[in-house]
Amino acid sequence: METARCKAFLQAAETGSFSRAAERLNYTPSGVSQLVTAMEESLGFPLLHRSRKGVRLTEAGERLLPAVRAFLQQEARMEQIAGEIRGVTVGEITIGTYPSISAHWLPQVIRPFQEQYPRIKIHLMEGIQQEIRQWLDEARADLAFMSYREPMPYDWFSLAEDEMVAVLPGEHPLAGADRYPLARLAEEDFIMPALGKDVDVVHLLEKNALEPNIVFSTVENYAVLSMIESGLGMSVMNRLVTRKWDCDVAMLPLDPPEKLTLGVAVPDWDQASPAVRRFVEYAVRLLSQAEER
Repeated sequence: METARCKAFLQAAETGSFSRAAERLNYTPSGVSQLVTAMEESLGFPLLHRSRKGVRLTEAGERLLPAVRAFLQQEARMEQIAGEIRGVTVGEITIGTYPSISAHWLPQVIRPFQEQYPRIKIHLMEGIQQEIRQWLDEARADLAFMSYREPMPYDWFSLAEDEMVAVLPGEHPLAGADRYPLARLAEEDFIMPALGKDVDVVHLLEKNALEPNIVFSTVENYAVLSMIESGLGMSVMNRLVTRKWDCDVAMLPLDPPEKLTLGVAVPDWDQASPAVRRFVEYAVRLLSQAEER
């Protein structure tokens, strides 16, 4: 299978457009179209539906796409290994991550890492855990920073435990308390992060058989904090999310306490590229030391 054809198909599928794929690959739109057409002809079935609005995957294209990503990743891995044999460290890494981790942890890793390995390019994809797991499964991300939840089908490297806290408006009756009793959640107006799909919050509620009155759902935790500051309700989140956020809210440890385990997931450590292995080892060492301090 020709690499150029696979890259053209992958970019067209991801962008939904031959023109945008051409921009990424530094080709012409007609060149991308010709490469995809040639790939379809060699396979014997269409991969993309074409229309004036762009392109979208056929059923066959959806089935083939993960294999194409894996093929290109293995080719990149071979090139990286060859580069290391020549004494040159090169490559690209795509990282799936929570926004809180990309904001508070990754800058302190990426900057010194790129100073040491300037020829390794890093791309970030932010999302909730369900999205991140899908990116790993589809080979769209090479590794991910997230919380540990079973089932964990990936190779896992723990980094730190992060306390979950109740976040309350400044005028809440318990704002000055030492701890927040979880049982009280059933009486609260609750703001649910990640549109009700935050697996850590959902797990906490299910574990304690709690059904709070959900008055709002948002995508971003930062929006949740702003809404709490305005007195629209309260919520629960891990403490890392609240770092460097200057607002008039109270943050209390939970009673009983609850913690998350944050770390790095890699689909297959043995098959990971040299660039991925270097970054993970670097991040684990640096972040573990930082959290210990």
